Amino acid sequence: MSRDRLAAQQAELLRSLLAGAPTPPGFDSSRVQAQAHALLSKRRRVTWHLRPDLADDLGERFGPLFAEYASGHPKTTDVRARQDADRFGEWLVAQGHLTPPRRRWWRR
Repeated sequence: MSRDRLAAQQAELLRSLLAGAPTPPGFDSSRVQAQAHALLSKRRRVTWHLRPDLADDLGERFGPLFAEYASGHPKTTDVRARQDADRFGEWLVAQGHLTPPRRRWWRR
């Protein structure tokens, strides 16, 4: 197998794990889905730890809203966890789930 073909297969697997793409041929669909769910749960936990303010403001809506956000915004290698958490907060405001944060009147 060529390196290019292997790279293409790996990319296809990553799309199914991180972006909801169909399971590539040769892989057990139920296992891929279980791993995709585990990765989403980990991403949600990391976001919850980095932005507890969002979790507090959303309460029980945090999990379902994060799943909705994540389905449309798969994490890529160039996006760090804090940036992803901040983007989730921006998405919540843009979608009308939260009000924009008030700006502080003083500077640090």
